[in-house]
Amino acid sequence: MVSMSFTSHKLFSILLTILFFCSTLAAAKSNHFARTLSPSSLGLKREKLSHLHFYFHDIVSGRNRTAVRVAQAATTNTSSTLFGMVVMMDDPLTTKPELSSKLVGRAQGIYASASQSETGLLMVVNFAFMEGKYNGSTLSVLGRNTVFSAVREFPVVGGSGLFRFSRGYAQAKTHNLDLRSGDAVVEYNVYVFHY
Repeated sequence: MVSMSFTSHKLFSILLTILFFCSTLAAAKSNHFARTLSPSSLGLKREKLSHLHFYFHDIVSGRNRTAVRVAQAATTNTSSTLFGMVVMMDDPLTTKPELSSKLVGRAQGIYASASQSETGLLMVVNFAFMEGKYNGSTLSVLGRNTVFSAVREFPVVGGSGLFRFSRGYAQAKTHNLDLRSGDAVVEYNVYVFHY
């Protein structure tokens, strides 16, 4: 009789363990926070490297401004670097340096004067493309722009549409800067890995 009771107790423990394991497994499947996926399950194929070349038109003067100051510190106007200035932009991106050339997208975001010792901007911008197969796709760039350096480099931190899972870098080179008005044309070369 003792051995039957011990066997029944052992069997009950095993069944309870199996039940607990199954309920834990079911809960894990239905309420998961993260899981590992195969890139092919999202339709991703082979990664490729693309080069995009365009001109960025930052117009801060006149009636048709594409960039406007939206905030500043109390000391911004007395700072030699305009430290604390924040500008919102919706700048055209074109195939050539002339504003009248073909529009391929918009640079939408903000830049802020973030250096007290040189003209250094914090750039937070989405390149929203509207041309060809890239129409509706975006690239997101976040980085430091030392405006008077010959070439500046920013990381591409992501994207959408055809640029999902993208990574890379953008190089900016001032093509033209009007020191009186502040208007600028900047040449961009963007190198981006994407699927």
